[in-house]
Amino acid sequence: MAPRRAEEFRRTLLTPVVNATGVLLHTNLGRAPVAHTQRARAQTVEFDLATGARGSRQRAVGQLFAQLCGAESAMIVNNNASAVLLVLAALAEGRDVAVARGESVEIGGAFRVPEVMEQSGARLVDVGTTNRTRLSDYQRAIVRPGTDLALLLKVHPSNYRVEGFVEDTPVSEMATLGVPVVADIGSGLIDANVPWIHGAPPAWLAGEPAAVQTLADGADLVTFSGDKLLGGPQAGIIVGRADLVEQCARHPLARALRCGGLVLAALQDVALSYLRRTVTTDIAFWRMVDQSSELLRRRAERIVAAAGTGSVVDSEALPGAGSAPGVSIPSVAIAIDGDVLHTLRAHDPPVIGRTRDGTTHLDLRSVDADDDDILVAALTALTAAPVA
Repeated sequence: MAPRRAEEFRRTLLTPVVNATGVLLHTNLGRAPVAHTQRARAQTVEFDLATGARGSRQRAVGQLFAQLCGAESAMIVNNNASAVLLVLAALAEGRDVAVARGESVEIGGAFRVPEVMEQSGARLVDVGTTNRTRLSDYQRAIVRPGTDLALLLKVHPSNYRVEGFVEDTPVSEMATLGVPVVADIGSGLIDANVPWIHGAPPAWLAGEPAAVQTLADGADLVTFSGDKLLGGPQAGIIVGRADLVEQCARHPLARALRCGGLVLAALQDVALSYLRRTVTTDIAFWRMVDQSSELLRRRAERIVAAAGTGSVVDSEALPGAGSAPGVSIPSVAIAIDGDVLHTLRAHDPPVIGRTRDGTTHLDLRSVDADDDDILVAALTALTAAPVA
């Protein structure tokens, strides 16, 4: 009894797993896998080496992201929801913020734009309709009697896509209206040209908003996640005008929402990888993206041959975490007859796959090549385990 209860308890703890679901940024599995280690030594989180005095927690990493995005300034908080909340509280408390009706969204974890707006102390002003919002809709909101607009907020739709009879107003047009524009691009793509990978930008990224281009289009502030397309730890990044970033940094919420030294150090490593153009070597998410289908097929064939079970099939992987909604990435998977997910989860380390039409699939695009031997061992063990 006691050993069984101890094992059941152990399995409730955070556990490293092999993500073979084909969802590269799997929210339930921690989104972007991050490797970060440091010695148990003090670091200059709030210490200025030049003066020996207290320094800014935001300076080191903030300046790197400002450089990456072509912005005047940047700061870091603990996730993108916090970034949006802080911007609204610091810049629009007691005032109005215009949001297109089709962008007044709810994403995972019941994060709702209207409720975040309410918590910030700002007032939501709906503009346009669910499927169509024009520049004239924002213009009417600006001149509407009794309205005191502090910001125009553009929100990434995250985990859904509206198609058909639709229209939205791009940042470049919103920026002509004389009211500060804040763009929540959510997914954290730094540059739509993705200069850190081989060849042209992947087709599945078409239309995904990016920080560099959004700022160039005239956004005053841009907010995004650290653990999605950026490929880093959970964090929220605010980049843009120095005076607005400074207002956010001085707000009392900034202390409550700040990151610790471990996250800042990991983000610093990520930012330096982008600046050094070593992203596809250093950052796991972009290593997954950069693998060709031919390479994935060769890996799958070796695994199947070594394990003596399964077959190699074409597959479709997903970016995940609400990034690039509605698109997929060509991939390759190993198919096993029957539903063997429970047996694979019981392996050490656990292997997490997916089932479709009574067949289990292990998609290799979301599996690091260093874990191929784990798949071989897990598949080999299936021959001794009953199929569910």
